[in-house]
Amino acid sequence: MVNSDATTISKDPTIVGVAAGNENFSTLVTAVKAADLVATLNSDGPFTVFAPTNNAFNKLPDGTVSSLLKPDAKKTLTGILTYHVLKGEYKAADVVAAIKKNNGKFMATTVEGGKITLSLDGDHVVITDEKGNASKVIMTDVGASNGVIHAIDTVIMPN
Repeated sequence: MVNSDATTISKDPTIVGVAAGNENFSTLVTAVKAADLVATLNSDGPFTVFAPTNNAFNKLPDGTVSSLLKPDAKKTLTGILTYHVLKGEYKAADVVAAIKKNNGKFMATTVEGGKITLSLDGDHVVITDEKGNASKVIMTDVGASNGVIHAIDTVIMPN
C-alpha cells in the first residue's frame, strides 16, 4: 500500500503470503492457487478468511481434495473457498460482539454469496454452514496487510 506521498510501502504480507508462510495452511494455499484466487486474496480487501487447516481438509472424504484440485472442478473449488471469506476485516472481538448483540447468533454473507452462522460454544466461535455442518475457530486474529485470518478445524460447504 502506498501512501499519498509515495514514500512508504507496506511490507506486511497479504493473506496469501501469511498462509503460505504457515505449514498448517499448505493445502489451502494449493487450493487457492488451483482456483486462481491468489490475485483476489492479494488485492486490497480487506477480507476476513476463515482458513481451514490441513487437518480440516484431511477430515473430508478420501479423494475429495485431489478431485477438487483438478481443472474441471475449478468452479466448485472457487465456490468452496470463497464461502470461507467475508468482505471486511472482522477481528475475533468484533465477531464475538456481533454474536452477543444478535442474541447468540450472527449471520454473515460470504464472498461466495451464501450465508454462514456464527455462534459461541463456551469461549470458541463456531461457524455453521448452510448444510448444518459446524467448524470451530481454533486460532484468531492472524493479521495480514489486507485483512485477517481465523483458522478453523473443519471445511465448511456452501449449498
